[in-house]
Amino acid sequence: MSGQLRIEHVLTAGVFELDGGSWDVDNNIWLIGDDDDVIIIDAAHDAKPIIAGAGNRNVTAVICTHGHNDHVTVAPQLGEDLHAPVLLHPGDDQLWQMSHPGEKYWALHDGQRIAIAGTDIEIIHTPGHSPGSISLHLPEAKALFSGDTLFSGGPGATGRSFSDFPTIIGSIRDKLFALPEDTRVYTGHGDSTTIGTEAPYLEEWIRRGH
Repeated sequence: MSGQLRIEHVLTAGVFELDGGSWDVDNNIWLIGDDDDVIIIDAAHDAKPIIAGAGNRNVTAVICTHGHNDHVTVAPQLGEDLHAPVLLHPGDDQLWQMSHPGEKYWALHDGQRIAIAGTDIEIIHTPGHSPGSISLHLPEAKALFSGDTLFSGGPGATGRSFSDFPTIIGSIRDKLFALPEDTRVYTGHGDSTTIGTEAPYLEEWIRRGH
């Protein structure tokens, strides 16, 4: 049936660049939707496999979890080709302008709700990896899309410009670890995990630092 929510995965490879350095990375792109409508989470590296993943469905939004170049690489292209709004938290405007100077996006806000496939996505502002990092929570689906805020095994990196370790720890502790333990966490890179799997290690991460 058209209203059955499903989560699909596209993997792309490319380069993350910041502070004069570059790193080869694989990025997870997540598609949330049903047979008719779909939302794309992140716009990494190559538009073709992302467009292919969306298929003939109506793309209602391209949501960027944050403004690092490897998560917004093809965002304007996807927006234009798929006739979809590109959404980003304005806290990452400076990062966005590094990749797409002068290009427009729609502003996301903490607590905003976006409907898809008979359910709601709740936007959670989770700064630290970057000032405008967001996570997307689907309570009914017991799913969280954490971008680069929370990974299997620890928080996102905070050793580069615009990032802050105490801030990301606060976002994870106060916002993400407040979610039910059985919430599945779909990350921006690497393997998925659950809130219950990661939460016991918070103090260890704090001692480890960034």
